[in-house]
Amino acid sequence: MAYLRFEALKKLNERPSVPVSSPGPKVSDFFGENVFNTEQMRASLAPAVFKNVTAAIKNHDKIDATTADAVASAAKLWAMSKGATHFTHWFQPMTGGTAEKHDSFFDAQSGIEKFKGSELVQQEPDASSFPSGGIRSTFEARGYTAWDPTSPMFLYGKTLCIPTVFVSYTGESLDTKSPLLKALKAVDVAATKVCQLFDKDIQHVVASLGPEQEYFVVDEALYMARPDLVMASRTVFGHAPARGQQMEDHYFGSIPARVYDFMKEFEFESWRLGIPVRTRHNEVAPCQFEVAPLFEEVNVANDHNQLMMDVMGRVAEKHNLKVLFHEKPFAGLNGSGKHNNWSLITDNGINLYAPSSSARDNLLFLTFFVTTIKAVHEYCDLLRASIATAANDFRLGANEAPPAIMSVFIGTQMSAVLDELEKKGNVKIEKGDNMYMKLGIDQIPEIILDATDRNRTSPFAFTGNKFEFRAVGASDNCAIPMTVLNLIVAAQLDHFNEAVTKEIDKGTEKRLAIVNVLRKYIKESKSVRFEGDGYSEDWVKEAAKRGMNNIKNMPRAIEAYLTKESVALFEKHGVLSHKELEARNEIRLEAYIKKVQIEARVIGDLAMNHIIPTAIAYQNKLIQNANGLKGLGVDNKAVVQTIKEISGHIDTIKNGTRQMVEERKRINKITDTHKRAFAYCDDVKEKYFDTIRDAVDKLELLVDDEDWPLVKYREMLFLR
Repeated sequence: MAYLRFEALKKLNERPSVPVSSPGPKVSDFFGENVFNTEQMRASLAPAVFKNVTAAIKNHDKIDATTADAVASAAKLWAMSKGATHFTHWFQPMTGGTAEKHDSFFDAQSGIEKFKGSELVQQEPDASSFPSGGIRSTFEARGYTAWDPTSPMFLYGKTLCIPTVFVSYTGESLDTKSPLLKALKAVDVAATKVCQLFDKDIQHVVASLGPEQEYFVVDEALYMARPDLVMASRTVFGHAPARGQQMEDHYFGSIPARVYDFMKEFEFESWRLGIPVRTRHNEVAPCQFEVAPLFEEVNVANDHNQLMMDVMGRVAEKHNLKVLFHEKPFAGLNGSGKHNNWSLITDNGINLYAPSSSARDNLLFLTFFVTTIKAVHEYCDLLRASIATAANDFRLGANEAPPAIMSVFIGTQMSAVLDELEKKGNVKIEKGDNMYMKLGIDQIPEIILDATDRNRTSPFAFTGNKFEFRAVGASDNCAIPMTVLNLIVAAQLDHFNEAVTKEIDKGTEKRLAIVNVLRKYIKESKSVRFEGDGYSEDWVKEAAKRGMNNIKNMPRAIEAYLTKESVALFEKHGVLSHKELEARNEIRLEAYIKKVQIEARVIGDLAMNHIIPTAIAYQNKLIQNANGLKGLGVDNKAVVQTIKEISGHIDTIKNGTRQMVEERKRINKITDTHKRAFAYCDDVKEKYFDTIRDAVDKLELLVDDEDWPLVKYREMLFLR
């Protein structure tokens, strides 16, 4: 297999540049040109129809059949004018990605292109092969997709894509969008009630999201020469290179030329699809990068993130590159996250997490600020469950990633504000000279300080006018953690409103009632606040003293979904039923089992079929050398020692692999999915993966570089 490695390296050095041309001189000239957005609807629909559509979107009402027919006709004409031939309901099943089934506009019977409102509103994809967690049997195929008008249709290639939800024939949610929409409605209703304690004119509250997407980029030929990357999306073997990220020179450094061209093209394509990407830069590890968008309403932001990931993959192929979204594709290096920057915005434009010096607005901000911290405190295990995946287990608590302990960072200034509020019940957030950093350099202006510093070790940090949920994994769908976050905040806002109302009913003045409840919340939620280094062992010990859980693996973390309290929470707000929650946990556990199985098989295949034969062949060369030296009367102890080292590592790999196979056979007989997942975690992944890897990685340093079959880290991580 070594020849594949060197063939790949040869291709790398012969790569031609791929020309990239902009669709227009200014981004504003082509931004959203492939989106059937509000402007397109306004231009193509009758005023009365357009009014019905926008009202339905704003108020979450159903769109009637007549309106749907008009929208379908306009969308078809718009799409066909751009060369579209097909349409599809674009949905997000519980596979972790997106799905689509294309239908042609052309109707052979009538000989013309057709697209009816009924086809826009509802379709029936075959649901038998999508994960259902036991809700549907494999022989029961019927499922439904239904149009989500709050997320705009878009043209992808020659296909009109219609964002939809996906449900079973019996009505249960089989996707990630359905519960997200319900959670967003719950937080809208709950937040609006609380806002109306301050301003009766506020009628809606919208949750916004800006997901920062981290990813790795490697050459496609090198990727194809690594079976573990192809099959498991991560490298199961690979010795750390002499130079990794320790020089800290890649972070925010000059973007490599090939990656820069790739970035430009995927940004052009994203802008045409209305995805507001704005920031790009090198991340910490070699070959790691980040793209960040402007904020959008959560549902649309999540759709755009899922679409953008697909665009990135397709554009990368044109540049002979491969994008890796796995949370930990390379051991010992920075992991990749998808930092979810989240806030709540009122319909009159107030960011509820933006501090203010106005007394009324200041109390409104503190109400949402403190209540959110209280929500994390009350439901921290559920929040941890929302970001639990097999891939994220490799990242949490490792390089540049927050720990599995769910804590909140708010910064020294806001800590002082809460301490003052707790003690005195009255605070004012000053925005004067203390908010500036004087540098003492005449030609450099004073730097305006944010309300908090940043804490990259915190899983949930306040960053001035939003909370940053940093623990979300790079490959994950934002809808899952966003469903939980918006739901728990909605629940806590309801509790807050009830508590304040009760105080007011007792005769307490409204402002004082609000402050009394906030002071109570501050005291009760102190344990979840942490300002220090989340990577440190001291924090692990301190968190344990505070009674905080540190759930390090996915199978155990997601158990929080099925506690009595969690089930009641989801059912109360109509987000997911008990049956749906059980099904989703079953889906997640099955996915975990399969991923560990695949990785175990990849480890076994590479170890037994590639690494060991290579090591034995090299060992035979050394034996000939040792015998030759002995025949010449030359000391061969060093060579013999190397032979023994290689033999020891070969034994470790053989024994570990064989024992791992036997464990898998035993575990596969376990019928209970939960127990089988725990066994794969404890008795396969934790017991054998690192042991086998350590022996293989040590062989990499012993075997002749010309013979080693796998592309090495130093070759993959430094794009040329």
